[in-house]
Amino acid sequence: MTDQYDDLLPTTRRALLHRIAVAQAEGRTPSMVAAVVRDGRLVWSGARSMIDGHAPTTDVQYRIGSITKTFVAVLVLRLRDEGLLNLADPLERHLPGTPVGTVTVAQLLAHSGGLAAESPGPWWERTDGTLRPDLGAVLEPGQESKHPAGRRYHYSNPGYALLGALIERLRGEPWGEALRREVLAPLGMDRTTLLPEHPHAGGFAVHPWADVMLPEPLTDTGLMGPAGQLWSTTADLARWAAFLAGGDGKVLAADTLAEMRRPAVGTETTDWSSSYGLGLQLANRGGRLLYGHTGSMPGFTAGLWVSEADGLAAVAVSNATSGASAQELAAELIRLTAEHEPRLPEPWRPLPAVDEELLALTGPWYWGAAPHTLRLRADRGLDLAPSKPGARGSRFRAEPDGTWTGLDNYYAGETLRVVRAADGSVSHLDLGTFVFTREPYGPADAVPGGVDPQGWRGY
Repeated sequence: MTDQYDDLLPTTRRALLHRIAVAQAEGRTPSMVAAVVRDGRLVWSGARSMIDGHAPTTDVQYRIGSITKTFVAVLVLRLRDEGLLNLADPLERHLPGTPVGTVTVAQLLAHSGGLAAESPGPWWERTDGTLRPDLGAVLEPGQESKHPAGRRYHYSNPGYALLGALIERLRGEPWGEALRREVLAPLGMDRTTLLPEHPHAGGFAVHPWADVMLPEPLTDTGLMGPAGQLWSTTADLARWAAFLAGGDGKVLAADTLAEMRRPAVGTETTDWSSSYGLGLQLANRGGRLLYGHTGSMPGFTAGLWVSEADGLAAVAVSNATSGASAQELAAELIRLTAEHEPRLPEPWRPLPAVDEELLALTGPWYWGAAPHTLRLRADRGLDLAPSKPGARGSRFRAEPDGTWTGLDNYYAGETLRVVRAADGSVSHLDLGTFVFTREPYGPADAVPGGVDPQGWRGY
């Protein structure tokens, strides 16, 4: 019914529109809206509706459920980056008086604090927040924890209610106001709100065995709001996806966002399909790594995914409680776009200047007898990788003191330094106490434990 923007090829746009049409029809939802972001820019949107000749635009609000948690997590990480808290701090250091004060801020962000999944009393998503007037009503006394803290992933909506209260304590204002002032306004997301603002969709339940609908209540969940209160539009969510992909210095640095999307808790299966970082869900879809979040509230589902490797993001929203899966649709839109229009690699370009000392470090190095290759990247960065085919290496960031810090894989966070001999020549590389030399097991004074003085020999 709608198919906007001309940034994608016609065949791609047709495939995306077909996919959303199938999702709306087979999912039996009154309406669906979706959008695709490429390299930080909205390049396609589409919508389908039960009403002939009409479909919602990217400016119509839908409830986004637990995607709200990504906004709360960004507020918490801002507090950390400002030095107002440490992720290892116990909650009681900043928010005293709760029955789970020993749980850390990081554990609350990553759902590893062992807290109960839901708040006590009537179904919080369908009832007014006045039923939970204070934090004491968010967790059931004596049943606050279901698992030892830090031991496993266990999704907890009350955990994010506590994070919202933490934000309010440290900012001295309601979390929603802090969100508007610190995040939404700088990013131009003026259609993301705590309560619905016209135009917005109504939420419905669709009967499982008949094509009839039932309106769902539109509630203000009060203290549980940080777990899933927000309303937003696909246009605003596209801006949010672009922010999660690249960061914005006005809100949160790209390095902090990268920290948020690293797995915080180990998975329980070897063939993992999902994990969780600091406020971001992680998904493995057919070898494609996605991060973002899914959301649902009575009458609505939502999904937002980013594929860093493809330079793509997609969002989707629907106004039915069940049936249509906006989160699956968002992942499918990324796959379809990537398959129809795979990302073009950046052109190879030489470095702007040559540093002779760094250039002299490149080439083969040996950890014991295991060959490695050191390559020079831009900004004085280095890549060190085993020469064995298929082996994974590590990237290193240059530091002002002349060392390098590992960015990924085994050496993430470890320090690489050049060790020089008395005459100033390079003796070896020291990487977290591992010694790399220019030849296998040589020279003796560089290799811990020395080298047999008779050297290599035959049998």
